[in-house]
Amino acid sequence: MLPADNEKLSDTLDSGNNSFFSADAFLLTATAIAAIAGFLYGYDTGIISGALLQITHDFSLSSHAQELVTSAILVGAVVGALSCGKLSSVLGRRYTVMIVAAIFALGVIGSGLSPNAYYLGAARLVLGFAVGGASQIVPVYIAELAPPEKRGRLVTFFNISIGIGILTAALVGTFLQDLWSWRVMFAVAAIPAVVLLIGMLPLPESPRWLVGKKRMKEAHVALDTVRETAREVRREIKAIQRVHERAKRKSTGSWKDLKQPWLRPALVVGLGIAAFTQLSGIEMMIYYTPTFLTGAGFSRAMALHSALGVAVIYLVLTIVGKLLVDRIGRRTLTLYMIPGAVISLVLLGLMFRLNANGGQHGWLIVACLFAFMVFNSGGIQVIGWLVGSEVYPLGVREKASSLHAATLWGSNLLLTSTALSMVNLLGIGGAMWFYALLNLLGFIFIYFIMPETKGRSLEEIETSLKEGRFYPRSQREQAVTQEP
Repeated sequence: MLPADNEKLSDTLDSGNNSFFSADAFLLTATAIAAIAGFLYGYDTGIISGALLQITHDFSLSSHAQELVTSAILVGAVVGALSCGKLSSVLGRRYTVMIVAAIFALGVIGSGLSPNAYYLGAARLVLGFAVGGASQIVPVYIAELAPPEKRGRLVTFFNISIGIGILTAALVGTFLQDLWSWRVMFAVAAIPAVVLLIGMLPLPESPRWLVGKKRMKEAHVALDTVRETAREVRREIKAIQRVHERAKRKSTGSWKDLKQPWLRPALVVGLGIAAFTQLSGIEMMIYYTPTFLTGAGFSRAMALHSALGVAVIYLVLTIVGKLLVDRIGRRTLTLYMIPGAVISLVLLGLMFRLNANGGQHGWLIVACLFAFMVFNSGGIQVIGWLVGSEVYPLGVREKASSLHAATLWGSNLLLTSTALSMVNLLGIGGAMWFYALLNLLGFIFIYFIMPETKGRSLEEIETSLKEGRFYPRSQREQAVTQEP
């Protein structure tokens, strides 16, 4: 389609799609509905923290069996993350989210009806497919709808929804233990899954996916619903077309595309951030806080209330990070926060090594735990999914974002499935020091390798890759040469 055709088509379509909502309101609505998948992700992974105490009693689970039940969802998440990239490439982002919503509903109902630990593990494996699929497709869907100046804030709605889900799970686990069995705790999540499925029906497809399928009229209509003017639509469609045509000439349509040398920096940065997001220890704290604290002498009630505090901090700091990430930048925010996480884990390990328990010195353990959550949730957790939705070029975005999500979940699986074994081997204090070391390595990686993507369009980021200006050093050198 020629540029002149674009202008005529966009003029024809302009102002016809936003009669009830402004473009900004419609974009926010689409983001909020899609981000329900984040709530399901947070709730379905976080509810195990409170439910595990009941499940262990009902099924007489050993420590190893607890790890297996907890980590089954993560195995499914790796598979879902790898599969949904291809699915979204064929069916589109919107339909893929709807399929994920249906699998969420099936998974939580199956979990609630499980007669034994084996069935529960299998149901959580299916549920994990939905969790992994959601983590792959929803950030991409939101990023491809959002304009550059709002992309960071909108994609982090997914993180905020995860935090709301985790907090809801903690509230249920803390205050409804005596009213709800663990079966109800799982099955009730079918309600938001159905809301997500129905809510996606009126939303637009990703305009970038539509351009890739040469469905130009639909792409204009979709983009027109989330942009204020015809000029914005024309300019953005042209930019997407240019990038897509260049990508198509170099693409073979297979996983081999990821081996192209010019893509390597994006993969190194994206997959590295994905790994360190989980290896930092956040999910371990969410899953096992009650288990760790009861093992350290805390009462069950105190341990569950501490887990609730962890969830509250995760949500609040994710919101704070959302407000900051487009102002001070992804890289800068994370570099400010990681040192605090390292210090918190070192002190937490020291408290455990000194045999502080739930009695006189219990508040020190809880304070260090909460401090870690502040620095981790407000830092690297904010950018883990965001960077994965930004740095991968359009021609390989489905495959690369699948690999990104699989790396996140694979790292989560590695950490979660070994956490209790690590504690048995090193003690809780030694395990905290080990995770502090991983956070330090993450800081070094981000300082030297991760570029700043604040305020740059997806097409500008892709161009910097092709021109060899992607890494921080190249960005600094370019800034120096542009100074008067």
